[in-house]
Amino acid sequence: MGAHMVPFGGWEMPLEYSGIVSEHMAVRTGVGLFDVSHMGEIEIDGKDALRLVQKITCNDASLLALNQAQYSGLMNDRGGLVDDLLVHKFAEDHYLLCVNASRSDADFDWILSQNDTGAQVRNTSEYYSQLALQGPRSREVLQPITTADLKHLKYYRFTRGKIHGVECIISRTGYTGEDGFEIYLTVEQTEKIWNELLDTGEAAGILPCGLGARNTLRLEAGMLLYGHDINEDTTPLEANLGWITKLDKGPFLGSDILKRQKREGVRRRLVGFEMTDRGIARDDAPVWTEDCEVGKVTSGSFAPFLKHAIGLAYVPSEMANPGQRILIQIRGNKAAARVKTTPFYRRAKSEPQP
Repeated sequence: MGAHMVPFGGWEMPLEYSGIVSEHMAVRTGVGLFDVSHMGEIEIDGKDALRLVQKITCNDASLLALNQAQYSGLMNDRGGLVDDLLVHKFAEDHYLLCVNASRSDADFDWILSQNDTGAQVRNTSEYYSQLALQGPRSREVLQPITTADLKHLKYYRFTRGKIHGVECIISRTGYTGEDGFEIYLTVEQTEKIWNELLDTGEAAGILPCGLGARNTLRLEAGMLLYGHDINEDTTPLEANLGWITKLDKGPFLGSDILKRQKREGVRRRLVGFEMTDRGIARDDAPVWTEDCEVGKVTSGSFAPFLKHAIGLAYVPSEMANPGQRILIQIRGNKAAARVKTTPFYRRAKSEPQP
């Protein structure tokens, strides 16, 4: 389809098709389609499945209803994030973890090493493909070609249904800040459904979208990128992920360290910022006060919908308040920015994330 292809997480991936800005705006105002089949899937089942999930993740999977998903963190024993992931509850004894592409093998090995239960752990990444249909017109495009009732499918819930006769798992989730659906299906059927979605969405102005728009969309929505904003040396509390860190659910990997951080406070915190001087802060750019380097940018870009430069950075906790002035080093010069509450963009009629 004429995409500009780049290496990513061991895969050859489209960076853009028609252009990052046009793809970004299609998702914000209409509908876009991503092939995110590089994402990894790990399944945990058996009578001890929940016990293992609870041990290795920081959110409380015991709160999940059947066919519900939650955002969580895969933890190490230092309180750091091995990965961020989605936990899907298929049954009382069956969970599917959707993990980052570059981390899927490492995540699988880590979970196996921590499995002191009777649960079975399987890396099923080679079985699943995943398509992400995102944007305010996504339900309009998908509903006519699926047997699933999308109108009553709530945010962060999933269902099974056929799309043009192909059995799929359809989850009302995404990584863009918009309404949308992530579709899990077998590898063999992916090209067929990709083409059907593009054909059906033509009247709605659907565009195929690449990694570039995926990154700018998630940044506007304040969503984190593993390996940039979080890693194994970052705790959820430092990364403003306290809302997925359920310290009262019982012991889990690193929970003792997180409890101490909660009690004593963290020394650094991930914050959003917007540029007030001209310039775009890029990843790894140093963050300064007037005379001292205090942190670094983890993600930075021009925001196509908001039409100004934004980013995420780690700064000392005392500098994490909204409105705080900071300086970003851009090509040897220091440009002013101010700390801003995230998400930078929030769609008008969003449901609260569980």
